[in-house]
Amino acid sequence: MSTPITMHLVRHGESRWNVEGRYQGHADSGLTEEGRRQADLFAAAFAVSVPAPDAVVSSDLPRVVDTAKAYADLVGAEIRLDPALREMSVGDWAGLTFEEAALAHPSIVAGVAAGEDLARGVGGETFADTRERVVGALSRATAHLTDVGVGRVVVVFTSGNPIRLATADVLGIPSPGHTPLGAPDNCSVTSFRMRDGHREVLRYNHDIAPAAPADQREIS
Repeated sequence: MSTPITMHLVRHGESRWNVEGRYQGHADSGLTEEGRRQADLFAAAFAVSVPAPDAVVSSDLPRVVDTAKAYADLVGAEIRLDPALREMSVGDWAGLTFEEAALAHPSIVAGVAAGEDLARGVGGETFADTRERVVGALSRATAHLTDVGVGRVVVVFTSGNPIRLATADVLGIPSPGHTPLGAPDNCSVTSFRMRDGHREVLRYNHDIAPAAPADQREIS
């Protein structure tokens, strides 16, 4: 029997464009002061329950790295960056408010709202595209862990849609499959356990240090 691996997925703290209701994707607006406060509160609380992770992996987007750093610095962990953990790309929609995008591209916004998996913006991704790369990144995050007979723990810092899509994958819901899952809150934790090819969701959108709920229309 192989070593069990627990993986904790953490959404970044509140960003400026979260507050302004703008598409963000691979662009980055930086954490707000509240977002930095959330990251610090999360780090202090989570370091108590997970003081010695076997690995800390993060998206390379600044809003995510800054959130990860608050925790990694406390527990003395090195952060490994993986661009494949980035939020879903929205191409040239980055920076548009939700209202501006709806006015400029009503058919795409309506199609997505109706459940179609459409790319948003020139150069943007579909949910299926994002799910494939995120699932690959999570597999890489655990690939280097050797079987030592004791449980291993990996902490992954990423964004809202990757967390929803990864959870759908663990639950075995066909791609993209994330729509029944609510948007994770800033600095919330979603946890999986993996062993001998079996995967299970332990918790979803758990607030270690409660933050303001995410906007349910779009998250990034």
